[in-house]
Amino acid sequence: LTTCASDHQTWANEFPAGTTVDGAVTVRRFPTVVNEPARDRTRIFTRILAGERIAIQDQQLWMNDGFRCPELWHHILDHSADYSAIVLAPYMFWTTFACGQIDPQKTILMPCLHDEPTVHLDLFKPLVSGAAGVWFLSRPEAALASRVFHVPSNHEVVGAPVPDPEVWDPDRFVREFGFERPFVFYAGRREPGKGWNELRDAFSFAISQGIELDLVTAGVGDPVLDSSTRGRVHDVGFLSDQQRNDAMAAATAYVQPGRMESFSLSVMEAWLAGTPVIGNGASAVVSHHIEQCDAGVTYRSPLELLECLRFVATQPEAAAKLAAPGRAYVLDNYAPEVVLDRMEASLLSWLPDEGEAA
Repeated sequence: LTTCASDHQTWANEFPAGTTVDGAVTVRRFPTVVNEPARDRTRIFTRILAGERIAIQDQQLWMNDGFRCPELWHHILDHSADYSAIVLAPYMFWTTFACGQIDPQKTILMPCLHDEPTVHLDLFKPLVSGAAGVWFLSRPEAALASRVFHVPSNHEVVGAPVPDPEVWDPDRFVREFGFERPFVFYAGRREPGKGWNELRDAFSFAISQGIELDLVTAGVGDPVLDSSTRGRVHDVGFLSDQQRNDAMAAATAYVQPGRMESFSLSVMEAWLAGTPVIGNGASAVVSHHIEQCDAGVTYRSPLELLECLRFVATQPEAAAKLAAPGRAYVLDNYAPEVVLDRMEASLLSWLPDEGEAA
């Protein structure tokens, strides 16, 4: 069950409503309704970001004065009995907030929490505490939840499934885009909340210090590049899955600049490709993964990032050796069959009379 949207910024209906079949999966899409210009949502969100205490009425107004999906809500209301479990993610969107209140005794929440201002809103406390069970993506996410919410006893760190690509072709990626220098790679949303601006500016500083690496970035959002990084920071736009895999393998290192992560799929993809990770040490999740497998390094300032870049640029053999444990870490903990087994076992334990989830 999902919406007709493909962009979480606009929530515009781009896919047709109705039922389709994708492989063995039946997909039902429902149209979104978007309030424009959502003045109340913008006004209240500004106060949330400022750390103000927000009355519950304003929290509810903030939630409802954006995108909604009433037909999805009505479908679950009418057909809840047809499902063994209703799994909702992530916590902050209307679809999860509204639909999570329909049939809590069979609702499994995958909140995808970050330590951000919205996570502390009273609005979400009944959603978390009232769920039949909660799936977390990482131990740091679970620890955050325990500090903020009354987490139900039925909870487990299940992780996320990370498929192992059949092939990587790093040379093909370099040829396709014509890169001449070794490069580090960042794939994701190019926006302040994901640490892109800080990475871009820190890399500009690294260039001024003579670093012999380029930065290649892929994903959505405008990277807003200026003359100081011309010819050294390359935006390749949105990549296919195969191009992304090739880029991961071609990179000297993968840089994860985001502080607010609940799992960090791209870090796992880098390790599967045998590429070391340079992670923002302010991210509890990224730091946790690196500590668990020792397949990367972390930084907390532009100077520390510069030293990390110098390490992978000047000691490529040591960097490759550093990356080696990462692949086994991903396969052992996040191979699709491993994660799905955890999910199935928890459902059978939490909902013993319901059988397998629909």
